Amino acid sequence: MNLLERESQLDLMQGLLEAARGGTGSVVLVGGEAGIGKTSLVSALCERRGTMNLWWGACDALQTPHPLAPLHDIARANAVGFGTDIDTLGRLPLFGAVLTELQASPTMFVVEDAHWADEATLDLLRFLGRRLAQVPCVLVVTYRDDEVAANHPLRRLMGDLPRASVTRLQVPRLTAQAVEAMAEGALHAHEGLYEVTQGNPFYVSEMLRRGSEAVPHGVEDLVLARFARLGPEARDVAQLTAIVPRHLQGWLMDAVLAPSVAAIEECLDAGLLLARRETFAYRHELARVAVERSLSGPRAQQLHARVLAVLDGPHQARAPLAWRVHHAARAHDGDAVLRLAPAAAEEARRSGAHREAAAHLRTALSFADAQPDPIRAALLERLSYECYLTDQLTDALAASTAARDLWAGLDERLRQGDATRWLSRLSWYNGQTAASRVHADDAIRLLEDLPAGSELAMAYSNLAQLHMLQGQRADAIAWGTRALNLSIQLGDKEIEVHALNNIGTAQREGGDDAGAMAMEQSLRTALAHGFEEHAARAYVNLAYDAVVCRQLPEAQQWLAEGLAYCEARDLDAWAGYLAAMQACAWFASGHWDDASEQATRLLRMPHLAPISRIMALTVLGHLRARRGDPDAAPLLEEALALALPTQSFLRIAPIVAARLEAAWLAGGTPSPAEAITALASADLGSRFHQWMADELSLYVDVPRSDGASPLSRSPSCLQLDGRWQEAADAWRVLGCPYERARALADGDDDARRDALAQFEAMGAAPMVARLRRDLREAGVRGVPRGQRASTQSNPGGLTSREVEVLELLCDGLRNAQIAERLSRSVRTVDHHIAAVFAKLGVGTRTEAMAAALALGIRPRNR
Repeated sequence: MNLLERESQLDLMQGLLEAARGGTGSVVLVGGEAGIGKTSLVSALCERRGTMNLWWGACDALQTPHPLAPLHDIARANAVGFGTDIDTLGRLPLFGAVLTELQASPTMFVVEDAHWADEATLDLLRFLGRRLAQVPCVLVVTYRDDEVAANHPLRRLMGDLPRASVTRLQVPRLTAQAVEAMAEGALHAHEGLYEVTQGNPFYVSEMLRRGSEAVPHGVEDLVLARFARLGPEARDVAQLTAIVPRHLQGWLMDAVLAPSVAAIEECLDAGLLLARRETFAYRHELARVAVERSLSGPRAQQLHARVLAVLDGPHQARAPLAWRVHHAARAHDGDAVLRLAPAAAEEARRSGAHREAAAHLRTALSFADAQPDPIRAALLERLSYECYLTDQLTDALAASTAARDLWAGLDERLRQGDATRWLSRLSWYNGQTAASRVHADDAIRLLEDLPAGSELAMAYSNLAQLHMLQGQRADAIAWGTRALNLSIQLGDKEIEVHALNNIGTAQREGGDDAGAMAMEQSLRTALAHGFEEHAARAYVNLAYDAVVCRQLPEAQQWLAEGLAYCEARDLDAWAGYLAAMQACAWFASGHWDDASEQATRLLRMPHLAPISRIMALTVLGHLRARRGDPDAAPLLEEALALALPTQSFLRIAPIVAARLEAAWLAGGTPSPAEAITALASADLGSRFHQWMADELSLYVDVPRSDGASPLSRSPSCLQLDGRWQEAADAWRVLGCPYERARALADGDDDARRDALAQFEAMGAAPMVARLRRDLREAGVRGVPRGQRASTQSNPGGLTSREVEVLELLCDGLRNAQIAERLSRSVRTVDHHIAAVFAKLGVGTRTEAMAAALALGIRPRNR
């Protein structure tokens, strides 16, 4: 295959193939606009692979993607051991089976059109991409970069892959010289060709195929002109192929049209279609879409109905449910949609593709207006749960409310009560604690007059959970015990797991060691029975308790396990919550760059739950206050606005502590009003509540623990009592460097010098300035001069790290080079440079360099 201006890219990828033959695998992300030649480039690479196996799969442009479509393609074309198990194995066993086969022999694994990938496929790519370094495989992923926005799931995958194993290739447009060479090779005049096509290879080839000197308006004109020259039977073939995304199976064409060989050959000779093994496809997706858009509504509906009739008949076993739903919806066959879409949703759910499950349920509901209320209510309940799992809370609440109202209209009190209990859970997760409690009480009121069943047991456990989350330990244990006893009586393991989690968390918060055993038992049982949501919740509570009590190594263990579990199962809501907690843990342990990067990434997510957003805002705002950044206050204000409706000390107190500390660091006099309000709901029998009360007391005079209970002897309490060395030692053991330095700052001269060095190392500019001033006013000799003026005074509001990044940028280094110099990830450097641009009000690197010079910041090596 002769490709113009692609040789260097082919050589680079061929080098990766050679490395894979030697056992060092990698991922190649091939991006570019539609028609740019990604498939041609990868096909040319295939010709260079030698004896390596070839696995080739693609993602479909279906209304709702078929889960793991690329694996199904590979299983149809290759004798792979996992082929018959794709729809039956659990996600992690299946992914493990794929990896095992890749380890057996060198393989080139291609996944095309990842911009259409379902969540299960993206998780497969994430799973493999993190493990290919020692596997003889090159994983090539193509995608349209103009269809992958900042919030696209594929972007998250790109950020999650290890930088050392990933090569990114952007396929550029052809130069004018290359377009001229293509025209000369086709014996076609090249004048005006580059100006019209702008070097897009597909557009160029389409115009050259037209064989005319006239310049059409666009690719649709080119394709449709060729389509118009076909005979009637060939047009039927072309239209049928156009309504089937990606490719049309030969058996399906025969079953629907039974066309003559001459009609098929006419489409092939016209350059519209290509024959690939036993399938037919357009030369490019742009051409398929052009013909599909040209169809009238009735004609398209007729063709989709004919395809559905075949797929829903004797050939059912050969057609994935997602295909059948796609054609049923386009044929406006409501009965077929209502029969197939819920089944497709269940298939997607089993694959862990919860977003696709929700999409199928939405499709079913769009055809369900005339259905009986019980059917609609059941669909809405399923949709609410799938939206909840994927952090689409607004949709989850709307669906759940509609379902509850339908059950109420039918006077189905059992279903109404259960739906009301679920509304309570969703409301809490959406930061609406008062509404959550009202729904919880209403659910019990509706259910207690009915025979005791699982619905009532779950309503009890839900109320226990709310009490636990508010720090009301006695009520949490009491309601949790009622739920536990009833669930055991009913033999309902799922509710037993839920109740144990609530009881254990409340016990552990009070210092009862039995709580940890109950929580871990809840986790083990949830994992053993495949209760994904309850397992995720157990990970969250185990990690949260460890974070707030500063048991940071234990916290990181639970966080790592929980994130891996949730991300592998598309549990976005839980993964977001755990990621926010991970930012909290990094902040506490002094890994401020990691905490900042994580919190910033989360805040850019469009559907992050308020409860997770509160934590991310708090971390980022508190961190920026400690660094002296000017934009800390708005973050903490937003966090407080979200936290106040939760009525939760757990949510409000950390924000109040950060705001009080920020005011103190800025040289103001913090008001105790906020702190007293936050403490009003505090349960001082709780370790976290006592520690937070002591933290608030460092900055304002508020009621705090008396130190009589072992639980209350926080390091802050020791510091308040003047026992700064014991406090510093305690913070050191806990692995909290900022708090240790803060305690040392209350000590003798040597301790204060030690604190100053620690604050400078962390970039805690306000504490550096305050402590340096205090030392000089006290006449302490030998105070270090500190960082140079440009950094110390935060020019342009930049942090010390941002100044460092800007200096390297002024040296002419690219982001990847800066990341290597600072031993950070490229993504972290991207965030720093974005922050620098925003603070300096610039939009280009040249403007940033000019602004740096104006601030007195110079290149490092000049």
